[in-house]
Formats: sequence, structure tokens, C-alpha cells
Amino acid sequence: MKFAVAGAGAIGAFVGASLARAGYDVTLFARGAHYQAMREHGVRILSPDGDFEVRPRVVDSLEAAGPVDVVFLAVKAHSLPPLAPQLPALFHAETTVVSMQNGIPWWYFEGADRLEAVDPGGVISSTIEARRVVGSIIYLSTEIAEPGVIRHNESTRITLGEPDGSRSQRCRAISEALARSGLRAPVTTHIRQEIWVKLMGNIAFNPISALTGATLARIARHPEAARLVRSIMAETETLARKLGIEMPITIDQRIAGAEKVGEHKTSMLQDLEAGRTLELDAIAGAALELGDRLAVPMPHTRAVYACAKLLESQRA
Repeated sequence: MKFAVAGAGAIGAFVGASLARAGYDVTLFARGAHYQAMREHGVRILSPDGDFEVRPRVVDSLEAAGPVDVVFLAVKAHSLPPLAPQLPALFHAETTVVSMQNGIPWWYFEGADRLEAVDPGGVISSTIEARRVVGSIIYLSTEIAEPGVIRHNESTRITLGEPDGSRSQRCRAISEALARSGLRAPVTTHIRQEIWVKLMGNIAFNPISALTGATLARIARHPEAARLVRSIMAETETLARKLGIEMPITIDQRIAGAEKVGEHKTSMLQDLEAGRTLELDAIAGAALELGDRLAVPMPHTRAVYACAKLLESQRA
């Protein structure tokens, strides 16, 4: 298979470099200093599993990449609407698009049920046909140590799944390619349920960490903060049930799992410290929009979201 990574940041470059090391045809799309460094010197991975360097093809224009079999769509959710109109340059008739965004993905609802918070004006869904989409949930912890250098901290897991819950040959083929590249890529028939499991943690811990600068363990162990986390998770669980989703783990188990991760900075806190845009709308804004639609009160979620939005506007 021929792959492209649209958005070769920390996670995208790590996945693309892993595929390239295994011998696959991979093109990385990036911009700025990171693009220049990867184009001139290749991609260097620093990992507890072993450091390595590769020199895949790197472009700063999707038109230069040309059609591929699989697109890993690795940009943050807020960067996807402006990028979406350029993506057809990567498509042939059977190209698969693997979504890698946090929060509620643009493909979760279609048509009139589309969420404006993640697909404003329907620009993404009108560009990427639903039949192309494979969902994924990312559990990797990576960061850009410097342009062209990716530090892999922990986990190699990327869960894949068809939006309709079926088991498809294309999911198996992508999973096998990732496995040959040293990554764990299980295929689930419950991708929608697993999206909510991850969201329940992200919607609580991520904005609180951005507001306070605290790690997962510190938030989970702080009595008042932990009560706030529990309230936000309860609101999210109620919202999921309105959609027919039953959580396979309890709120206590979800908090305990976060505490077990330890002194880890959430991706939102890392983005804040690096001066990047926060993933507030895909994670919390979309849930609040859905809560309004389904008449699910979410006062704790809304209060934290409002404070985090104010923090971002003050920084800007």
C-alpha cells in the first residue's frame, strides 16, 4: 500500500516514520521549520523502544504528493476545515482516509445532524465522502523535540474501526501494515463506544490541566479537582447514553486509569505551553453543542470550557 500522512506533526511523523522504516511507500505532509528539517535531514525518532532515522518523501503541498491508497489524517481537528478542500489531491477511487482527531470526529453525524463545532459549514463532510472513512483512536504519547526530531514517550497503540461497526478487509490491511511497522493496531467493532470512553477523560482532564498546569496524577489526587472531573464525566456519560452508548468502564475506573499514567501533561497543556491552538471545540465544544441539541444539562463542562476559551483568547 501507498500511504500519505496529512499533518506530519508529533504523532503523524512518528507513524509515518515507523511505516517508512518497515519499507512502505510513505509521503509526509508538513510545513514550516519542521517540514524543512525533515526534507533536508529526514525524520529522527527518539524512543524507549530504540532510536532510528528514516528519510521518507516530505512535501509541503498535497498536490505534490499525488494519489495514495491510505491517508492518515493527523492534523488537529481545528486545522482540518481549512485543509479539507486540498485533500482530494490525495484521492483515487478507493483511497481510505483514517481520521486521527481527538474528540467527536466530523464523521460521527451526517447531514442535518452535523456538528458545527467540528465541521463548520459542512466543508469536511462535503470533501471526504463517508465511504472513505475509517475511524481511529490514538493512544500514542509523542512530541516534537525539535524540528525533524520526534520524541516517543509511551504506547504504540492505534485502535482502528469502521464507523458502521463492521469488520472490513481494508481495516485488516491497514492494521497489518501498522503491526509490521512496530505499532499495535487492534481493529474494533465498537469504535463509536471507544470514542466516548476516550472523550470522557479528555473532556475533563484536558481543559482543567490547561487552566491549572497540573498533570493527570495531580488532578486525580486533588479532592476538589477530582470532584469536578467526576461531575464533568457524569455529564458526558449521560450525553453518551442519550445516543445509545453504554460506557464499558465506570467513572472511578476512568479516573484511576488517568492517575496511573502519572505525572503526564495532557496534549492540551502541551499545546498551551507551546503556544499552539487548543483542541477545545472538538473535545468540549462539540459535546456542549450536542448536549444543547439533546437537552442534556452540562453546567460543569460549560463552566470549564468557558474558562479555557477565555484563557485562549487572553493568550491570543
